[in-house]
Amino acid sequence: MLKEFRDFLLRGNIVELAVAFVMGLAFAAVVNSLVNDLIMPVIAMIIGKPNFSDLTFTINDAKFRYGTFITNVIQFVAIAGAVFFFVVKPMNALLTRFRSPAEEGLPDEERRHQELLAALRGS
Repeated sequence: MLKEFRDFLLRGNIVELAVAFVMGLAFAAVVNSLVNDLIMPVIAMIIGKPNFSDLTFTINDAKFRYGTFITNVIQFVAIAGAVFFFVVKPMNALLTRFRSPAEEGLPDEERRHQELLAALRGS
């Protein structure tokens, strides 16, 4: 039973998943810091305040915190923008830079056919 447990823990996919999870948490901390420490102060300069959590209204003793929702939406858009402009766009630029011209001209389906044919010829 211990051998099976050890084999389970040392299986390649589990270790890779654990590393990806830890790296994802570290990356999330960096992106959150970027948004909270650099982007939200710029938004505060434009709009006037960085946090709308104090905006509420009350109906029959029920307090609605619509300001927290507005703050979360702004943070979501800022995080999405930060990930897009600082991760996705640079990675796409790197991939297109290192991609060969022959690969760029072929449609995806044709490229897969060529890769399959090359793999069959190689074996």
